[in-house]
Amino acid sequence: MERFVRFTNQSQGRDRLFRATQYTCMLLRYLLENKTGKEKVLRKLKNLESNMSSGRRLLRLGNMVHAVEAAKKALQHPTPFPRFCLMVSNVNRVLYFICDTVLWARSAGLVSGIKKEKWIHWATRYYFNSLLMNLARDLYEILQRMEQNIQGKKTREELYIHNNQEQELTSTVITCESSFSLLYYSLKNQPSLCLDIVKNLCDLFSPLNELGIYKTNQGLIGLCGLLSSLVGILTVLVPQLQLK
Repeated sequence: MERFVRFTNQSQGRDRLFRATQYTCMLLRYLLENKTGKEKVLRKLKNLESNMSSGRRLLRLGNMVHAVEAAKKALQHPTPFPRFCLMVSNVNRVLYFICDTVLWARSAGLVSGIKKEKWIHWATRYYFNSLLMNLARDLYEILQRMEQNIQGKKTREELYIHNNQEQELTSTVITCESSFSLLYYSLKNQPSLCLDIVKNLCDLFSPLNELGIYKTNQGLIGLCGLLSSLVGILTVLVPQLQLK
């Protein structure tokens, strides 16, 4: 209970709950849209989804500052490629939050003369770029762990040869021949990396659809958004599961 209270006290935690509710509504609307006699339920789901979206936009108003600080922090990363990916990702997040704030101001009636479609397109593009950088960083982390496993395999082979354990050496070589097996063993003890990959891949479907790169349906977007939100909730509840 104490952990849940801490979770709901964080704006990030509340955003994850709102997001999970929003995409659940989207998924349910897709599943019920062809059912007869569900018009009233569909209207309620659509209104709830819209309210969750508006609430999240309000919660995100201060996130631009956090993204700026995250970009500064990324410059201190010891490894060049992840440092580049994190910095570019957070710069795109800053630009996304600027567009998001402008759209919120327009919806609140604080500014006028704003072309909504143009700003939505820009926001989606920056969000998409940020996800690509996150996935590039994930790919780098995967390759690094695979390389470590290969080096470990070579060390084991040398030990087996030294001890004349030829049968065990053959078994080890066969086990590690498959790239899928190597990938599995590389990610087996890396839950934070696995969760980050799942989250980024799930998040990718929405901007791909919005930008017209890969058209899909609201059901898939809702399902992926819900999965991503659940992963986000888990990483907020258990900070150790966040990829550092």
